[in-house]
Amino acid sequence: MFFKKKINDTPRNIPGHIAIIMDGNGRWAKNKGLPRKFGHIEGAKKFKEIARYCNKIGVKYLTVYAFSTENWKRPQEEIDGIMNLLRDYLKDSTNFKGENIKLRFIGDKSALDEDIISLMEKSEAESNDATGMTACLALNYGGRDEIKNAVKQIIDDGIKSENITEELISSYLYTHDFPDPDLIIRPSGEFRLSNFLTYQSAYSEFYFDNVLWPDFSTKDLDRAIDEYNHRNRRFGGV
Repeated sequence: MFFKKKINDTPRNIPGHIAIIMDGNGRWAKNKGLPRKFGHIEGAKKFKEIARYCNKIGVKYLTVYAFSTENWKRPQEEIDGIMNLLRDYLKDSTNFKGENIKLRFIGDKSALDEDIISLMEKSEAESNDATGMTACLALNYGGRDEIKNAVKQIIDDGIKSENITEELISSYLYTHDFPDPDLIIRPSGEFRLSNFLTYQSAYSEFYFDNVLWPDFSTKDLDRAIDEYNHRNRRFGGV
């Protein structure tokens, strides 16, 4: 494991916004001699478990990297399996029902099938009145693509260069109504962002873990938060 400390009983500062790169589904399945789709099925179950726990402990925003703009390069059979899994997830009326969790989706919807888009919009509308945690799924999302689209929209809106600020750019991002992530977690032993929340992660704390996503537990999340509490976030200051 990386960056792990013993959890104690002292009060913890819970990150307001946690972002997770849900990595390792395929390797998890391979290690068990199963087709990759079974890893994605277990990964989806794990998202629900971790989202419920985050809501319980007081996290305000949870953003997960579910499908990137680069994931279209994978075998078509795997892509179809992921999209069908997404359909099943969105059709499941028990998802967070009665748990006061708001669902949001970010990314370029234009490449997704119409029925998936409709299901996403329905899920957002049905949970819109929730006042608890916001669970955000990044689908067909890429950080650079997000910035590119923001720049295009700024140009289309005729905004003069002298009026462009960091705050203005942020207002054109998919996450315009979210705070930047406080803590970004990546399981699976990889040490990179993979084009996730590129603009928003400038001052995020990072936590890397060897555990593959389907095996990532609430105890692993507790360790990440415990490590976060040992960090000194200076935001460029002393």
